[in-house]
Amino acid sequence: MSNGDDFTLHHARAHDRGDFDGIYKEPGEVSIPQYNYRIGLYLNKQFTKSIEINFDHAKYIVTDGQTVHVTGTIAGQHVDGDSILNPQRFLHYEHTDGANWLHINYAEQRALLKTKSKARDLLRVIYKAGAGINIPRTDFTYHGDRLNNNFHIAGYNVSVESGLRLYMLNGFFLEATGKTGYVRYIDALANTTTAKGNKATQGFGYIEGIVTLGYEFRF
Repeated sequence: MSNGDDFTLHHARAHDRGDFDGIYKEPGEVSIPQYNYRIGLYLNKQFTKSIEINFDHAKYIVTDGQTVHVTGTIAGQHVDGDSILNPQRFLHYEHTDGANWLHINYAEQRALLKTKSKARDLLRVIYKAGAGINIPRTDFTYHGDRLNNNFHIAGYNVSVESGLRLYMLNGFFLEATGKTGYVRYIDALANTTTAKGNKATQGFGYIEGIVTLGYEFRF
């Protein structure tokens, strides 16, 4: 921290913020819920191998009121004990303008089921692996002082994903996948006046369920 504090929170619990109903209750505020979008390009004539640009707007909120183990230096004193996370007395930390993972995936598909006429695939299994960068806007409060940062490149991420893709009429498909990965924030607080010289590093793993409606162009 800019005042000389340097400490680590061990095994802090966090949660997300779903808000799926925000999509239809407030369609003009589509960035409020968690969402995912992607655009891809096939690499072969069989349309089984592709690369895609993937963006996950996920929410990450360290849960207030929990007791965590803290080690390091605070107010010039060595600390090694438990503390309650409180925004006014200690801290609050979240990525609710988005944890924002931007990455490139390599994907492969394999047919599981064809239409009755055998003219096209109806159901495919899909596998993906990717890596990229994090572009969060971190909201951080320390002893009542709120530091709401700018969007910035803050670290990296890696992930794997698999699931099923159902092909419907007119090029539309519905994809349901499970995704897991690791995210590392090298500096979650940008070096700007709003960060006031403070710096935060963080790493965590995640499991994510994704449902995607898409359209496929084949030339």
